[in-house]
Amino acid sequence: MNRYEALLNHSKVVILDGAMGTMLMAHGLKTGDAPEKMNLENPDIVAAIHREYIEAGSKIILTNSFGANRFRLKRHGLDEQMNEINLKAARIARRVADECGGEIVVAGDMGPTGEMMKPLGTLTFEDAFQAFAEQAGALSQGGVDVIWIETMSDLNEIKAAIEGARSVTTIPIVATMSFESHGRTMMGNTPEQLVELGRKYQLSAVGANCGKGPQELEAAITKMRAFDPAIPLVAKANAGLPKLIDGNLVYDGTPEVMAEHTKRVKNYNVKFIGACCGSTPDHIQAMAKVIRGD
Repeated sequence: MNRYEALLNHSKVVILDGAMGTMLMAHGLKTGDAPEKMNLENPDIVAAIHREYIEAGSKIILTNSFGANRFRLKRHGLDEQMNEINLKAARIARRVADECGGEIVVAGDMGPTGEMMKPLGTLTFEDAFQAFAEQAGALSQGGVDVIWIETMSDLNEIKAAIEGARSVTTIPIVATMSFESHGRTMMGNTPEQLVELGRKYQLSAVGANCGKGPQELEAAITKMRAFDPAIPLVAKANAGLPKLIDGNLVYDGTPEVMAEHTKRVKNYNVKFIGACCGSTPDHIQAMAKVIRGD
């Protein structure tokens, strides 16, 4: 039993971390730059962000590798450094987690390729499978406890990610999708379809992340729980909606708003609760207090 499995078995609710990109922007990352490049150029900043989330109450931290597949990295001329970037992301998080106590879990974060899969686009299942296998292999080598696939909108792409990861590692896998206003992903997939996929692949947990804020994410979680009363669920909503203020994107979900959201999703027996875009350690601290019953 690895750290992740021990946490899953011994905790009723697990508090995740919050946004990495939002925090990197606050520490100097420029709009349009690859957040994952910070693993190579400013690892101390990445480590400090992980530490802030742990101090706020996070029991699982996600590596700074959301866009570190070869397709997304190629846009920044970094695809040849894919292995190095993912290894570094995992090792930074692993070092901080170990320094903060052996119970902190490191999740290897894998987001979508950013390409459209066939027949709507040009990305083949085989190419997506290979890209995710490469990334998962490097993250696993770097010491992550669980592969965390998130913000997916296409069931075929999430299948490629799962199968790619399974081809190179035996550690547990969690998968979440981003649901839109009408209760489906951008590609038309439903929360129930994701639960079915989780059953088929024997995933450790499934759920929803990102999207348009807590309210719509809660609607997706409600459907998942109604469809399956037992499967472990993940709720990782954006901190409200973004607004452009003085040229900067500012999310309107305060820590208090996210704390109220936490109270609601707890009622659906959600196993993992965290936050996505726009969130900070202050949000996670407020959410962790709800989990602890402070």
